[in-house]
Amino acid sequence: MPRRSATMLAATLMLIVLLCVSVVFHVPYTQLSPGPTYNTLGAQDKSGTPVISISGHRTYPTTGHLNMTTVQVTGADYQPSLVSVVVGWLSSDQLVVPHGTVYPAGQTEQQSQQQNAEDFVNSQDSAKTAALTQLGIPVGTEVMISSVVAGGPSEGKLHAGDRIMAVDGTPVTDDSQVAKLVSAHKPGETVVFTVVPHDKDSPNPTQADENQVPITTTKAPDADRAMVGIVPTNGHSYPFKIDIGLQDVGGPSAGLMFALGIVDKLTPDDLTGGRFVAGTGTIDDSGKVGPIGGISMKVIAARNAGARYFFTPSDNCAEASRNTPAGLRLIKVDTLDGALKALAQLRAGQDAALPSCPAH
Repeated sequence: MPRRSATMLAATLMLIVLLCVSVVFHVPYTQLSPGPTYNTLGAQDKSGTPVISISGHRTYPTTGHLNMTTVQVTGADYQPSLVSVVVGWLSSDQLVVPHGTVYPAGQTEQQSQQQNAEDFVNSQDSAKTAALTQLGIPVGTEVMISSVVAGGPSEGKLHAGDRIMAVDGTPVTDDSQVAKLVSAHKPGETVVFTVVPHDKDSPNPTQADENQVPITTTKAPDADRAMVGIVPTNGHSYPFKIDIGLQDVGGPSAGLMFALGIVDKLTPDDLTGGRFVAGTGTIDDSGKVGPIGGISMKVIAARNAGARYFFTPSDNCAEASRNTPAGLRLIKVDTLDGALKALAQLRAGQDAALPSCPAH
């Protein structure tokens, strides 16, 4: 065989081997892509069930969109091939990040989903509190579960957002009481929680709303005392029912859009004036908006859904500006009040005055 032909054959075979290796070889990365968006003023799905339902207080008609945005993430056990990672790096509608960025070392997909579910519940509580506080509607306090320790005695029995009414029959009005009542037991003994489940969002729960949940205590890792593996907190109670019914959505990033949806339904002003506004951002009880992950995928999801404006937390502006699709205007936001003022400017046709993310 001529030397030139042999060289070409060897190079071709080497290329084939490299291609095969790149397809078979898996790397520790996670892939993100634009997820579905949900209009907080509209329905969850074709069933017509509202994303936000309010009863016990007057509500008003709304128009337009205030869409929360999501990101689709590959599972914790998924290991992409080198080829798919390279394709993702080159794609404008995929984001490839190190696996540990999304799934910390040792965390299973189930544990990640549980954490996201807890964050989602807590974001709803903060959104309700921020919205009612903005409107001057009094918000009360109650003891609730902030999170459940993965692998602990309470996992699968108690959940984030459950309201703790009593422990062993003793009513509780402050989160510090819970630890004291549990610690009165020895490890291995049973403590009975009286709770109103997180999905029963009744402002004035009755005994019919309560569940008796026995939990077998275990020894705390740092002391010789009993524990049940929950983190109680002093949460909020509301004078009427506000239900956020989305399923299969997790994380804290919808807080701002939930708060805006609640305000819109409770006020006669039509906040959007019929416009299609989307956005993202965590929110705390005072209405402060915080940054989120996956912003580059969320702006794409918003534009694909038809949004023209996108509420962007200030700390996400730089990344969002680098990936903004054509036809989408980024509105920089730091607080719920600031977002409401921006919507008022939109209704007044003052687009030029909107607080915008700097161009990159």
